[in-house]
Amino acid sequence: MVQEENGVFPAVCPLDCPDTCGLLLHKENGRIVKVAGNPDHPITQGAICNKVRNMTERIYHPERVLYPLRRVGAKGEGKFERITWDEAIAEITERYQGLIKEYGSESILPYSFYGNMGMLSVDGMDRRFFHRLGSSQLQQGICNSAGNTGWKYTMGFGGGTSPEETVQAKLIIVWGGNLVSTNMHQIALIEKARKQGSKLVVIDVHRNRTGQRADWFIPVYPGTDSALALGLMHVLFEQQLVNEEFLQQYTIGHEQLREHVRQYTPERVSVITGVPTEDIVKLALMYGQTSPAYIHIGNGLQHHDNGGMTVRTITCLPALIGQWLVPGGGAYKSNGAYGKVNDDALECPDLRPNPDARTVSMNQIGEALLTLTPKIRALFVYCSNPAVVAPDTVKVEQGLSREDLFTVVHDLFLTDTARYADIVLPATSSFENTDLYNSYWHHYVQLQEPVIPAQGESKSNVETFKLLAEAMGFEEDAFKDREEDMIRQALNFTANPYLEGITLEGLKQQRFMKLNMEPKRQFLQRLTTPSGKIELYSARMEEAGLPPLPTYTPLQEGYDGERRPGTGDVYPLMFISPPNHNFLNSSFGNAGKHIELEKQPLLQIHPQDAELRGIADGDEVIVWNDRGRYQVKASVTDKMLPGTVVSQGLWWDQDGKSRRANALTSDRLADMGGGAVFFSTVVEVQRQP
Repeated sequence: MVQEENGVFPAVCPLDCPDTCGLLLHKENGRIVKVAGNPDHPITQGAICNKVRNMTERIYHPERVLYPLRRVGAKGEGKFERITWDEAIAEITERYQGLIKEYGSESILPYSFYGNMGMLSVDGMDRRFFHRLGSSQLQQGICNSAGNTGWKYTMGFGGGTSPEETVQAKLIIVWGGNLVSTNMHQIALIEKARKQGSKLVVIDVHRNRTGQRADWFIPVYPGTDSALALGLMHVLFEQQLVNEEFLQQYTIGHEQLREHVRQYTPERVSVITGVPTEDIVKLALMYGQTSPAYIHIGNGLQHHDNGGMTVRTITCLPALIGQWLVPGGGAYKSNGAYGKVNDDALECPDLRPNPDARTVSMNQIGEALLTLTPKIRALFVYCSNPAVVAPDTVKVEQGLSREDLFTVVHDLFLTDTARYADIVLPATSSFENTDLYNSYWHHYVQLQEPVIPAQGESKSNVETFKLLAEAMGFEEDAFKDREEDMIRQALNFTANPYLEGITLEGLKQQRFMKLNMEPKRQFLQRLTTPSGKIELYSARMEEAGLPPLPTYTPLQEGYDGERRPGTGDVYPLMFISPPNHNFLNSSFGNAGKHIELEKQPLLQIHPQDAELRGIADGDEVIVWNDRGRYQVKASVTDKMLPGTVVSQGLWWDQDGKSRRANALTSDRLADMGGGAVFFSTVVEVQRQP
């Protein structure tokens, strides 16, 4: 495909998005001129979002880094000189060898996430290299770890309802997710269900694009979703709407739960959540009397101090009414476990000479760079932009500014993070690589092969870490593997029966292959909780020092469980920063077309809160707390309850303005899984003088 100058070629969307769309790339004179959806893909069926539709803006961006660079100015200044790859590799190797000799290998830390969802790009040669190096380890809890942990405490196996089944649901509850912007093909399936008479209920802190489509939108105060779920359980038990036979056969702890939720009366839950008492009862009756009923658990719920327990609590609901036995019923948080590959073969943890090496939370990277002992003395950043995406970015910036920190960034652009790097290495785009993709929503595995040559002198993660391994003198066979070898190793995993029949040869022929979903017929017999049942009461949580029954715990910051922050508080507003429609985290924050579509960062503020502060629609405002400041334009709207302000999207700093929403967010960790607490944040807002 690389050699062919003209034609239409299959591809995969690499973005960190559940849809993992099949694509068709149109080439003219060796250049991609159009990105379209592949109509033959069984789930995505040719529909794609504006983010990937305008991907060529990113690939051929005039500011793309095409050659290795060495810093010549102050850290953060963004001044670099061009060097060769040989010079870059030699300098990195010399610095690493010196640091290992003087301070030990754990003085070096990799920092990465899923800016590219290709398995080889983020879970392959890079992992092999840092394992063999013996570096400190990164705990990647910035996105979904709290919620996934909560789900597993209840269900064990990390998979739920299949997307295709959701069209059969008669009631669909989207809880804490803006699917129009973050899972558009699930919205297409929901619309099919609605044409067949299904009702869509959206529960969220913000009437976003998905909430605006709902048959019923239910606004809640931030971080109170678990209380609402417990209030629903109270009504379900009280009104005898639970499926006693299912509870007896497939769950443990239902007797304890029945007694436990007596305290969560609709009246009490209304005070906590802001949802009227009669609406709590109405929703519980609707859920208990409708079948199939499906709950789609969004990403936002888990980004609170109580995020893991919130997901764990909501996950219990389908069991109460026996919806796991009904096609189209049940729930979804992530379906990633269906497509789980052979991680050990891909990442080679056996190469590590120090398996007990320290682990650093990516959510606390700023604090770690500033205070961790022994010090982190080298940072290698790839597929991520912590200066924008990590919590408490003022600390992150201070950490990156350390003169005694040797930082390498492998990226397509001089991101806010790369401006602090000592060495910047040019990275390929996904359309220039061979890689393997699965989805954490649908059940198709896909292969990406290069469609265009590497631009400039850019190299893939696989190439880059093989070069570093060679320079460091690592002679193990793992560093000689080609991309195709690594894909075969990943797919060779008899422990996962869902992978049966998926081969590299099949993918080369078909481009996408469906997992073997036959084992899902025994879904309830394949749960991996200690009891093998749905655990409404979890002894494992009790052992971990967590409440064994679903419980509402107030946020640590700004909410005491009975009231929201008030006018007498120093920071009386809850601040939420969910994704916007045209970026994906910080990706596309420098792309002209995407900025044009999104226009500008805004702070949505309720009319009551705006009036108290003399703020009018369109005013420039400053949002602040003890951690930092954020400059933005006000949008006065009633899309959320009073006391909550919302700013969508992660923007790069521009024009001298502080546009990092995460300057305000805490680097505390959630209740489980080491998750981030982005949405448990309090602020004050004022008109800019």
